[in-house]
Amino acid sequence: MNKTSKKIEKVVFSIIALIIAFLAIFPLIWMALASFKTKKEIFAVPLKIFPEKFTLDNFAVIFGDKSVSFVRSLCVTFIVAVIAVFLSLLINMMAGYVFARMNFHFKKFLWVYCIISMYIPGMTIQLTSFLVVHRLGMLDTLAVLILPGVVSGYNIFFFRQFFLNMPLSLEEAAMIDGAGRLRIFFNIFVPLTKGPMVVLGAGTFIGYWNSFIWPSMTITQPRYMQIMQIIRSMRSVYSTNFGAVMAGTSIAVIPPIILFFIFQKQIVEGVVLSGIK
Repeated sequence: MNKTSKKIEKVVFSIIALIIAFLAIFPLIWMALASFKTKKEIFAVPLKIFPEKFTLDNFAVIFGDKSVSFVRSLCVTFIVAVIAVFLSLLINMMAGYVFARMNFHFKKFLWVYCIISMYIPGMTIQLTSFLVVHRLGMLDTLAVLILPGVVSGYNIFFFRQFFLNMPLSLEEAAMIDGAGRLRIFFNIFVPLTKGPMVVLGAGTFIGYWNSFIWPSMTITQPRYMQIMQIIRSMRSVYSTNFGAVMAGTSIAVIPPIILFFIFQKQIVEGVVLSGIK
């Protein structure tokens, strides 16, 4: 293939990539601009991308609603997601380490159970989970939002496969120096697992941030309501303030976007590394 053909191929690939990127980003752009429009402008035909006059009325609606606090909901959702990420990484990483490096009774049985759990849709066990947390008296608490989704078969599998590719010499050298299992795990394995931690941590954060069905089943008190519940409450059977919905959703997507830009390099490296492993 000559240089001209390579240049043409590169240009065509770049154009296709730009078109795909535009199609992916355009709904977010339109949503953000719609939050500054009136209801009439949102449903205008033909479609208007930019509002005739930027208005903050929609933001005044979501921040001025005294029945529910949008800011408090943002804070509670963020706290729940951060705690869930910490617990999820700690528990699943330790479980992955145990499956990769230690031998114990029923190891194969538990590993098969872990693999099977990856193929069970979460929706199919939500009713059972609800009955469990109801009997434990966990409804309308932060614990019911955090604990049920902390353990993940996929995350355990991911960490186990990563740890299996680490040389045994690292462990053996540490054991010769008198290090125990916990010290080896926290001082050697955890620092080498930053890539997978960022990838799985980001996925866990977004999963908790976007959670709607489970909080709707277990939370009724306004002080614990998640951000998606608040946005959904802006809709009713007879009418919907689409401008306020767009404004609330535009604010809700900001934290995940910031998270991606902060850890963009680590996320890409983690995905590439997991593919190599």
